[in-house]
Amino acid sequence: MRARHVAGAPISWGACEVPGWGEMPDPQTVLAEMEQLGLQGTELGPPGFLPHDADELAATLSAHHLQFVGSFAPLVLHERDARVARQMASETLALLARAGGQMLVVAVVADLDWSAPGELSDEEWRHLAEHAAEIEALAAEQGITFALHPHVGTLIETEAQVQRALAETTVGWCLDTGHLVIGGTDPAQFARAHADRVTHVHLKDVDGDLAAELRAGRLSLLQATQRGLFLPLGRGVARVAATLEALDGHGYDGWFVLEQDRAITADEPGGDQAQAMLDTTESIAFLNAAQKAEEINR
Repeated sequence: MRARHVAGAPISWGACEVPGWGEMPDPQTVLAEMEQLGLQGTELGPPGFLPHDADELAATLSAHHLQFVGSFAPLVLHERDARVARQMASETLALLARAGGQMLVVAVVADLDWSAPGELSDEEWRHLAEHAAEIEALAAEQGITFALHPHVGTLIETEAQVQRALAETTVGWCLDTGHLVIGGTDPAQFARAHADRVTHVHLKDVDGDLAAELRAGRLSLLQATQRGLFLPLGRGVARVAATLEALDGHGYDGWFVLEQDRAITADEPGGDQAQAMLDTTESIAFLNAAQKAEEINR
């Protein structure tokens, strides 16, 4: 079995683009800790977290022996006019191409303020599929891989929306174990049924009770995250080991990004960042144990 490509995500240390999320961690501390943990790469994080100049970004990551995995982009794709989305995607793709990034990970939001999503009409689904395909083609022109990301609080969240998006689109997908299970989709079943669509993977685990509160509308995503919604791998209900087995069985050889969402709201943010190191260490140990178990079983 080939060795996995394992990266980190700045949101595991609290860096997030969602408005009002919380305190932003120090980027140099985050990168140094990723390097210390032995992670091979990182995603970009929210605007302004890492340098936007391609040369400076590449040098910053190289100094910590980290590869530039990719960037997350919330885009509005369901409207007839997608000029703003194309422009935003083009700018991100240009940075990725110049700095050696590999993935454009796209969540489909109702608007750029992350307003509460509604159900889409048939026409809006057609627009979404057409514009996603256009942006995937733009990415391919730059040598970048596209991944559509189901995500809480976006237009592709629930199991029904995931199935509709799979049927309507032909683009690659980011399999996010946490966001899938919160929306009601079994990540392991998704991996077994749609591994050929998976171009990128985000790994997180989920507290089942808090996920139920979130689905019922009794907690917001931020509130649930502050209470510990996202857990180190192996502690929750996301069936991470079964998902890994299904992906490995299909020959997936892309990135696995450890992404345990965190919101820093304490008076002493350093305490939350210390917990990020402990939790990521636990997740890495889980990945290593899962791979050894698969090798034994084979």
